[in-house]
Amino acid sequence: MSAQQARFEFAPPPTPGLVRSMGLAILAHGLLLAVLTAGVQWKHQAAPVTAEAELWSALPQEAAPPLPLPEPEPAPLPPEPAAPEPVVAPEPDPSIAIAKEKARLEREREKQQRLEKLAQDKKKQERLEEEKRLKEKQKKEKLQKEQEARDKAARDKAAADKAKQQDAKAAAADAKKLADLRQQNLQRMAGLAASTGGPNAAGTAAQASGPSPGYYARIAARIKANLVFSDTVAGNPRVEVDIRLAPSGSILSVKIAQSSGSKAWDDAVVRAIEKTETLPADTDGRVPTTMQFAFRPKD
Repeated sequence: MSAQQARFEFAPPPTPGLVRSMGLAILAHGLLLAVLTAGVQWKHQAAPVTAEAELWSALPQEAAPPLPLPEPEPAPLPPEPAAPEPVVAPEPDPSIAIAKEKARLEREREKQQRLEKLAQDKKKQERLEEEKRLKEKQKKEKLQKEQEARDKAARDKAAADKAKQQDAKAAAADAKKLADLRQQNLQRMAGLAASTGGPNAAGTAAQASGPSPGYYARIAARIKANLVFSDTVAGNPRVEVDIRLAPSGSILSVKIAQSSGSKAWDDAVVRAIEKTETLPADTDGRVPTTMQFAFRPKD
């Protein structure tokens, strides 16, 4: 079986009566053409035939006037168009107007809702951005405070180390002064024991020029009894003061020889000395004209 036969095998069956239908269609068109041709010839009128003859006679005669041509029939007037019927506008349906108004109001409501949603989204975005800026600012301030705290701790440590160094130097100076004072006391005692006097003896009378043992300690205890200090200072700073006395023991003036670095501690020591007013005399009844003391808040 060829491919064309296979294609015809699966094609739809031909329409029955196709030839008969085509023949009837051709016949109908031929009859219609004949009718139209006959109608056109029926309405056509042949033009009248006229002839002229010239006669010769003895006397001239006038020729008869030509026959009048038949007047053509007037063409039929077209029928007058019918008067158009008046167009009556339909009455509007109230339900349609109500539906349109409802639709318009619904559109306006939806538009208003969209605008409100956009405004809310914008406010929300602005709030989120403001919170983000605030968090960044707080984070920055926190980092700055932490850095300041670290810097302050470093400064405090450096100040404490410096205070420790000063304390160590002051302790060494105090130890040197105590050693010098002990040496002076030993020389004084040696001068009193020898009949010829010691290194501090004057003439043949053996007498010491320095204070008696424990004299400075008694005066320092009396001053500390009037010392009032409630502040907190770093380390254990040391202040040195010079006191000028009258022969009666009255305090004439107080001067800071070396500050401790803490004004509050220096002022407290000066107030305590001024409050003491009078210092006791030594065992020999004498009062030094000048004295120097060192005070620490934790001693």
